[in-house]
Order: sequence, then structure tokens, then C-alpha cells
Amino acid sequence: MMPSTRSRHLASALATALLLWSGGAAQADGTPGSTTPPPPTPPANGGADGKELYASASYSNIKVTQVSGPTGGKRGALSSVDTTWTPPPCWYEPGFTPEQLKTFSETVGSGDVSTRIGWYGSKLWTDFFRDGKSTFNYYDTTDGTAGTLKGFDDYNLGEKGYFWRGVAADTTDPFSWDCNRIMFWEPAGVIPKIAHAPTPKTLADYAYDKIEVPETEVQLKPEARSTVNLPTWVWLDKGTFQEVKVRAELPNTGLWAETTAKPVALHLDPGTPDATTNPASGDCTINEDGSIGTPYTAGSSSGTPPCGITYLRATEGSPYQLRASVTWEITWQGSDGTGGNLPNGTFDTTQEIAVQEIQSVNR
Repeated sequence: MMPSTRSRHLASALATALLLWSGGAAQADGTPGSTTPPPPTPPANGGADGKELYASASYSNIKVTQVSGPTGGKRGALSSVDTTWTPPPCWYEPGFTPEQLKTFSETVGSGDVSTRIGWYGSKLWTDFFRDGKSTFNYYDTTDGTAGTLKGFDDYNLGEKGYFWRGVAADTTDPFSWDCNRIMFWEPAGVIPKIAHAPTPKTLADYAYDKIEVPETEVQLKPEARSTVNLPTWVWLDKGTFQEVKVRAELPNTGLWAETTAKPVALHLDPGTPDATTNPASGDCTINEDGSIGTPYTAGSSSGTPPCGITYLRATEGSPYQLRASVTWEITWQGSDGTGGNLPNGTFDTTQEIAVQEIQSVNR
């Protein structure tokens, strides 16, 4: 996902890297642009967490649930085959109700008011959100919110809606600075018509980044030790790999997306150039029933496996590192009926394999 403003911000990010190495500017007790380290703040979600209230630009309220697929055993994240693809660098989302913001401002009063600005001191929060005093956004934005901003009257208490905030998974990423509006108000049921407002596609990309797939070793025959110039059969029984579906929902917006990862191929890397694979490409397709290859049966040792490896040299000391890489096809569906494809993902597992050489003696 590549925001349209990235090229513009990259130049400015390089020019200001020394100043903004921390991902934003701190303000303490109303002193603009203070670089004094802020006091420690608890992990944050920008709203209510039990009885606690927090504000942080690096924590999202998006709820992630695995809808289907294995949940136990060893699992890991996918790597996109498209090296240019990244999860969303930033977006806006509802953070506080008026009542929550009142409690936060008057009891905590330390946290992020945008992805680039932290306010440390309750007076900064109460001045702007309670007492209607103006504040200043130091950073240029694409939607005209730079400069002096008028404050709010008593946190908008009595009104139905939310104070929205910018969120970034990594606030040191200069592309996260695109969401640098100081927290702003939207009535309940309204999604702002601004750049980086959340969409089902935003949530689909977010869910992709949260998918975990099973770490499963392939089955081999011979199991304990392969033999030079004799094929090693490789397979996985049906049902070993299942689709993994993850749902991401953004509370108080009605937006959701489900991202599904479906296994479609297995690639074998023998771990040595002294080997051949079958197929020659090393790519074993997944059968319609979800299996890979064909299980070895008695009497098959001299045959050619549909998925397998033939080692041409015995191991000496250390075993070969057989790498099995599964390709997962990624699709998504959103709450507004949209959907489509995302870049395929891969997940690698490595297992050791020893290879012996049978000696023949002629008399």
C-alpha cells in the first residue's frame, strides 16, 4: 500500500531526520516544540481499556479475530512475494467519546494528540478540548489543518460522536506522518472524508499483516536417512494445510474486512546444489483434496515421485537443510461489498535431512 503523498514527504523526512528522530515533537506544559523527553506513559489505546484511559499514536483499536484455520502449534507470519507491499503506514480512527476525553485530560493528560505531536501535561489537553483555547499544528498537512486550530467547548459533552486520531504501527516511519491532524471531532456514524480515513481495504491490509499460518514439516520417505541417487518422496496429507481467515473490525465505524490465506503450492529447496527436484522447478502443486504430492507406498522406491528430491552426494558431518516454502493466495472481502486479491504470501520451514551413500563391493 503506497500513499500518494510518500514522494513529497520523503524529501522533507530526510531534511528533518535529525530533528524528528523520535517520530514527533513533544510539548510539555504548553511549551511549543519542546524536545525535553516526556514522562513515561502507559501502553495506550486512545480510549477506554477497562478502567484506564490512554492515548498513543502507535496503538490501534482495531479488533482482530481469526475466523477459521488452525490456532494451535507453531505458527508464523507470512512474507509478501511483492516486496513493495507494506501494511498501512497510518490511518485515522475513533479514539475518545467526550466523556472519555474529559476523564483522560483531567486525570492522565499525557499522550499523543497526533502521530507527530505529544502533549505532556493536563493543561495542554484542557486548554484545547475543554476551554476552547486555540492550539497550533506545527506540521503541514494535505487537508488544510496546518496552523492555528480553534479549541472545543467542554469536550463536546452532550453530543454524540468521537474524537478521531491518527494511528501508525510505526511512528518512526516518515510515511506515518501523513496522519498528523491533531485529534478532531466527528459525529457518531460519520466517517471523515479525508485522506487516510479508514476503509475496508485498510482493514484488509491490516488483517494480512496479522495472519499466522502453521509451521508444518513435510513428510519424507525414506524418513531417517536418504540415499544417494535414490529419490526421496515428499508429501503432505490432505487437511494438513487449511485456509486461514482473519477478520479486522474498527469499532464505532461499522467497517470490517476478512482476509483469507489459501495454500496453493509448495516449493522445495534441497539445501545443496548436489541434488535434483521433481518437478525440476521444485514447485509441487497442492491437489484438489488439499494434499501435496503422493504418499510413498511399498515398491515405489525405484519410481519417480510427483514431488520429491534426489540427492547426488552424501552428507558429511552436518545434514542438509531442506527448506519447504508454502505459497499462500490472499483474498479479501469488506463490509461494503468490496474485495479482491492481495499479493501472495510465503512461509518457510527448514528440516534436517541426512544422505548416505551405499557402498558396493565386487569380489
